[in-house]
Order: sequence, then C-alpha cells, then structure tokens
Amino acid sequence: MAEENLRKALKDFGLTDSEVEVYLLISKHGASSGTDVAHSLRKDKAQVFRTLKNLQTKGFVEATLEVPTRFAPVAFEKVLESTIKAKKDEAERIEDTKELLLDYWRNLNKKSPDLSLQKFVVIEGRHRIYSKIEQMIRETKEQLSTILTVPSLLRAEQAGLLDAVSARSSKPVAQFRFLTHLSEKEVASVKAFMKRKAKNKANIVGRVPVLGLRPFPRLFVRDEEEAMFFLKSHTDESTGEQDEICLWTNSKEIVKAFSAVFDDYWNNATETGKRIAEIETGVMSPETRVFKDPEEARDKYDSALDSAKQEIMFLMPAGNLTELSKNSASVKTWKARGILVRILAPITGENLKEALLLSEFCEVRHMATSFLSTTIVDAQHLFQFKNPPPKKTTGTQTLENAFYTNDLEYVEKARTMFNDLWSTSKAPSNVTLDSILDHQKSSTAPTEDNALRAAKKIGDIKFADEEPVTEKSIVDRIMSGKKYEVTDPSKDLTRVYGFSGQAVIHPPKELCLPDFMVHAWHNDKQSSYGVEDYIVVYLWLPTPMGYMYIPVAVVGDVPRGAAGFRAVWGGTPAGQNVRMVNNDELQVQLHGGTFFVGWTVPIPLPPTPYVLPPAAILLEAFGQLKTKTFTANMPSRYKVKIENNSFEAFVTFYHPASKYSGPGTDGIVNRDVIMTTTPPQLKIG
Repeated sequence: MAEENLRKALKDFGLTDSEVEVYLLISKHGASSGTDVAHSLRKDKAQVFRTLKNLQTKGFVEATLEVPTRFAPVAFEKVLESTIKAKKDEAERIEDTKELLLDYWRNLNKKSPDLSLQKFVVIEGRHRIYSKIEQMIRETKEQLSTILTVPSLLRAEQAGLLDAVSARSSKPVAQFRFLTHLSEKEVASVKAFMKRKAKNKANIVGRVPVLGLRPFPRLFVRDEEEAMFFLKSHTDESTGEQDEICLWTNSKEIVKAFSAVFDDYWNNATETGKRIAEIETGVMSPETRVFKDPEEARDKYDSALDSAKQEIMFLMPAGNLTELSKNSASVKTWKARGILVRILAPITGENLKEALLLSEFCEVRHMATSFLSTTIVDAQHLFQFKNPPPKKTTGTQTLENAFYTNDLEYVEKARTMFNDLWSTSKAPSNVTLDSILDHQKSSTAPTEDNALRAAKKIGDIKFADEEPVTEKSIVDRIMSGKKYEVTDPSKDLTRVYGFSGQAVIHPPKELCLPDFMVHAWHNDKQSSYGVEDYIVVYLWLPTPMGYMYIPVAVVGDVPRGAAGFRAVWGGTPAGQNVRMVNNDELQVQLHGGTFFVGWTVPIPLPPTPYVLPPAAILLEAFGQLKTKTFTANMPSRYKVKIENNSFEAFVTFYHPASKYSGPGTDGIVNRDVIMTTTPPQLKIG
C-alpha cells in the first residue's frame, strides 16, 4: 500500500509510469547504468535511456562523470521538498499577479479563437486520453468509428466510455462502430461486453475483419471532423497502459484518409455475433469448419489447389515467400495451366531476392504484416491459418485449427478485401531506399538505368561512408550531448540529437503525384536549435544525368532555424523553398517501433506545379538494428555527418484520396541520430 501511494505521489509530481518505474528501481539498487536498468526491467535500451534523460531534466536523477555514465537517484526527501517549494512558489506567483492577469484578460479582444485551425495535439496519459475520447462521444452527431483490440475495448469500458455512449440514448441518430480482431480466448469477454451493451441500450455495433487486422494504431474517428490515434500498434500493445501517447488532429484531409481506412475494413467485415458463433461451434453450415486434424486440413488444402482453374490468391507471411521460392515448381505448373496466381506478402530486405524470382512466374506485391495467412481458390474456397499455410512441396507446417469455408458470401468478402489491398500495393523493385542511400552498392536491374544513377547520388549531394561507431556510443553521446549554440549558421558548427524516419513513396496514378521521398526529423532539447521537428521532401525528377531524387522543400517548426536550412540546402530547389509552420501543424513522433510524421498544411513542390496535401506517413520498424556513419557533401559546400542506429520499416502513406502501403525495403526508422553540420568557412583542427 505504501509503494502504491508513493507511485501515485510521483505521478502527481509529473512523472509517467515508465519514469516512476525507473526511478524506483534506481532508488532500490543505487547508481546504475542505462544498460543495467534496461536489463533489469527487460525494456528496450533506447526507451530506457530516453526515460533516464527525462528524469534527469525533471531533477529526479543525476548523471555521474564516469564512463559508462551511471545514474544516481536524487533522494526522495529532496524531491519532495523541492516539489512542495515549487508548488508553493507557483501558487504565490499566481496570487501575486492575480489582479494583473484578470485586468489584462478583461481588456483582451473578445474575438473567439479560430477553432477551425487544422493542427495536431499530443495527448499523454490514460486520464487525458480517455477524457478526450469521452468528449468525442459527447460531441458525436452521426458516427464515431474506432479500431481497437479486445483488451483496449474492455479498458475503455472500465474508464466509463460505455456509460458515456449509453448517455447518448436520447440521440439515437448517433452510432458507435468498433472493429477488432477476435481470438478464441477473447470470445467470453466480448460476449459479456455485448450483454452489458444491450442492457445499457448503447447504440454500439461491432465487426471483425475477415482477413484480420494489420498492426494499425488504435484509432477513433468522429463525424469525419476529428481523429485520434495511439502511437502504439496492436502488435506493440501490452496489457498495461504505460507510456500511452495519442495524436489528435482536426485536419480534414487526414481525418478523411483515416475514415477511408476504417470503411475499407468495415465493408468487408463480419458482424461480431456471427464471428463468435463461428468460433464457438466451429461449424456454421455444411460448408464451413475448423480442422482439428492437421493431416485432414492438408489434404483439403492440396485438393483445392490441385482443382484450381482460374485464380489462386495468397496472403502469406514473409518467411513463406522465401520457402515458396525454394520450391517454385508448383508456381510454374500453375502458370503453365493458365492460372492467375497473385501473392501478397511483406517484402523486406531479407526476401526481396526471392520475391523478384517468383515475379517471373506469378504476380507478387507487398502487403503489411500481421493479416491472417489466407488462401482463396477460384473465388470458391477460402483457407485461413493461425500458423503459416502449408506448401505441398515442403510439408513442414502444422495446421491445427485451420479454418475453411466455401460459403460464397464469406469468400467474396475476403476476395474483395484482397483486391482492395492489391489495388494499393506495390510490386517489389531492385531500387530500394537502401540502394538510394547506400552509394557503394551496385544493382543488377538492367531495366532501371535511371534509377541506378539515382542510387549513386541524390541530386547533387555526394555521400561517403565512414567507419561506423557502435550502437552504445551513439546512445551514450545523445544522453550526455553537448549543446552547440548557433549564432551564425555560415560560421558555427551545428549539432542535433534525436531520431528520424525516411520513406520512399510511389503514389498510384490517381493521386497525380510523382514518386517522392520524405526525411522527417525530431531533434531533442540539447540540439543547437532546441526541440524541433522538420521534414525534407525530395521529388523523382529528370536531370541531365537521368532521373534523381531532388530535394525541393523543407518544412520546420523553429523559425530561427530557417536561415540554417537555406544555407545548408543552398544550390538545390529546397534552399529556395524553406517554410516555417506552427509546431501543432507538424508532428514527428517515435513510440517503440512506430514512427509517425504528419502535416496539416499543403506543401508546394517547386520547380514543379505539384503540391503535397496535408497527409501522414507511418513507419513500422522491424528486423535487426544497424549502425551506420556517413558524410553528405552538399552543393552548398556544407558537410553533414550523420551517425545513426536504424531499422528497416514498412511504409504507410495516408493521403486524403488513398491509402498507400509500401514494403519494408522503402522505409527506415533511425532510432538514434547525431547529425553534425560543418559550414565551409569553419576550419576544424
């Protein structure tokens, strides 16, 4: 009970759950290194280091001068005394200026604030998040739509959101829709929720997507007027609610994009009650069943593939694509029989070669990970697997609880959703983000000469790889980062610490946009210009040397950094197109492995007539961490040295008119970044 009260007090002092956990651990064990803390708590090192940095800023821990740095707790007595004093001082300041503030307020222009300003707002903490959701429920005129997991649904109910919906019973026009993935172990909980919902007369309807849910952030959309989404995907979500961060926006274009995502799922989903019946009985009709015997499932699956006459559709995990390429005889046979074979699978650097090989015999495109593994044969047979689906030629997979149906309504829903995914997906290409950025690599794709030239350089920027430092050294230097003040960017060295994300986007033709690349940055407090978000946009444009990615726009939220952008990007179109926006019109966030960048303002892209509308990009990191160091020699003669720890990432581009999903070869999340910019006039050494 005492520790519970202490935790509550620390939260009242402004600490997050993670900060409380780290502070208490160090208090129990004494001075500890960040690595030791991460090991004890079994948490990601980078997340722990950021938590320690926050605690240091808030005065709860102190860093030692030794190497490696250790962090010692500030005695709770001192913390308590300083907090009480700070609260008293704050109250006294407010009291002293009370009349002055009231007088000033009375004389203010009474004009109402512009509530139509399109912006982002960061919302942290369970209480604030659920308060905002409750407000959205109260203000719903027609429809509130949400994508969430079953645990999230039940936690929302505990927070009183079901009561808030029930209170809207006097306005039955408002409907509340939820989409969730439903597993066998969650059936009882959802059934109980549905009973409570009916008892409370809450106008809530739920569905389960036929292909499952990809790791899309939990989402709330109200009346196409506002949206709020968690910066933690379904696959990242734990049973607790630590470190919850939401982004809220009223950008019409971005809200429209998220509404379209929801509707795509909803229109091809099964009503919750029906899906519960499927799971409980295993048999809804003579045509639908769950196989308990894996050999029986294999026989049924092989028979359906052997009988195929027109088309076979596969949704498969990344590893299955590699296995299928090793045993491609079946695919060649299907092609010889005139059967159209289409494969949707996560394309990554590890299976790109195999995807290109299979593309010679069938159609292969990228899809986001974590849909249910699915096979559809001739629009008549549908198989879904918790484990990877069987390959006739390998025979290594187990198939307990494989789901089969030839219910035409169910099969058609799955087929429609497959086609929707296909229409926004991208075929694998040898020209990847890694090949664009890694200029020492060569490519063997003879049909993409222009792209290969782009892989040698980006516009007139020349890159040189350097000997990489270690992951730990980058993290340690960020933690103890020295601030380099900049008075004149043409003379002073600039250094920033933070994280970034890069994505190549190949928009579908209907968006009327050329291929482009976005590099988004978030710089921490100890950076030269302080806390800062900014993005650089590159367009795929013709040049005398062939097509290349040309930097054409820079958008940032720290006005005093504009001169530096113009200087560094001088000699490129971006140097003439530097735009400063408010910090609620541009957001760059990293939470776990989920990176988000969004902007609520249109971005002109000279020298072309194109304009990038308000939109958002989501990057989902995966795979092994890589440490890299390189120097970019800019046309302005500035040298930019970048040291980073990075992951490959899947890309999703949320445009008002379309949702684009890019492979894991087209995105990078740079979890830890140090960037040092040296002007040509500065002599070092």
